[in-house]
Amino acid sequence: MNKNTLTLLVVLLVGAPLHLRAQPAELNESINEVVIQVPKAGLFTIELETTLYKPDGPGPFPIAVINHGKASGDPRFQSRYRPALAARYFMQRGYAVVVPMRQGFSKSGGSYIGGGCNVESNGRVQASDVKALLDHVTAQPWADKQRIVVLGQSHGGWTTLAFGPQNYPGVRALINFAGGLRQETCTGWEGGLARAAADYGKETSLPSLWFYGDNDSYFNTDTFQAMFARYNAAGGKAKLVAFGKFGSDAHSMFGSRAGAPIWQPEVTRLLAAVGLPSEPQAEFSKYRISGLTPIPPKTSFAPLEDETRLPHVKESGRNGYKIYLAKLVPRAFAIGPSGAWAWADGGEDPLRRALDNCKRFAKADCKLYSVDDDVVWTEGM
Repeated sequence: MNKNTLTLLVVLLVGAPLHLRAQPAELNESINEVVIQVPKAGLFTIELETTLYKPDGPGPFPIAVINHGKASGDPRFQSRYRPALAARYFMQRGYAVVVPMRQGFSKSGGSYIGGGCNVESNGRVQASDVKALLDHVTAQPWADKQRIVVLGQSHGGWTTLAFGPQNYPGVRALINFAGGLRQETCTGWEGGLARAAADYGKETSLPSLWFYGDNDSYFNTDTFQAMFARYNAAGGKAKLVAFGKFGSDAHSMFGSRAGAPIWQPEVTRLLAAVGLPSEPQAEFSKYRISGLTPIPPKTSFAPLEDETRLPHVKESGRNGYKIYLAKLVPRAFAIGPSGAWAWADGGEDPLRRALDNCKRFAKADCKLYSVDDDVVWTEGM
């Protein structure tokens, strides 16, 4: 066994994380994806690992910034955020999409600054990275610095709201998908979110669109309704889309393929209202979504978080599954008949990548065990 073969075998045994750093050609994904380093000046200049999805051509293109959430564990071990499905939505409309990893996350420099129980401060620190990103991007010849939209999911949604008070030139709207920061060790953390939202709303002149669901595992209905009410009462201009229940966890709506019918029509209306491109354009039709692996229906085989119920796999597979559950949606976990397993997250078709990774190790076809927040396994393998 040569060194390269041994390396691949070790990677597969510990959960097939090779895909996390793979480049688009290796993933067989057709969307244009480039990783760049964006400088953030300070006492020491650091670099922010940033994914750029840019249409073909010289531009200038309107800009969509998508801010990532915060997975459990050390932020440095969080994988690069690749919201390819959302990127395609904007690219079809002629946007360049920019996805920064904030300070201390993934391969970005510096350290994550949490702010303790001060969620308002936390958001403003995160928002400083968005400003650094836009300072760099708007200086590029392919960027239209007068037409910008900023959005984000979970901690990225909170970052987006915290960015609002900067009223950055050229930014026309903010979009918040289940934004916030759940801090159960802090007394009255829900009230802290509402008070911070009020402070952001008081300083923000931009319109914003908020998406929250009733079965969100991070923020219950009372929490997000209080945040929204306080934000608008302080002078904010927000519209709330309370879409009820979604799957097993409404927090994953934005990253899930099934969430597109909920958010895309609302976002389209917002973009049109603020004078940004809102409809697909013929010259960018190549960025339409097609040919994705079908998602099997949810089953009642086992609770999502019960790794002891995984069929065929040994202890390494159960440990790998626990790592997988800490990853952000979209994600998929596959199992082979001999106990081989693999997972994939991010990108536009993690289902296909999980199946392909598993098959390479199993030397046989594999089946999907879990997709996003659902178990989809059926007996018969």
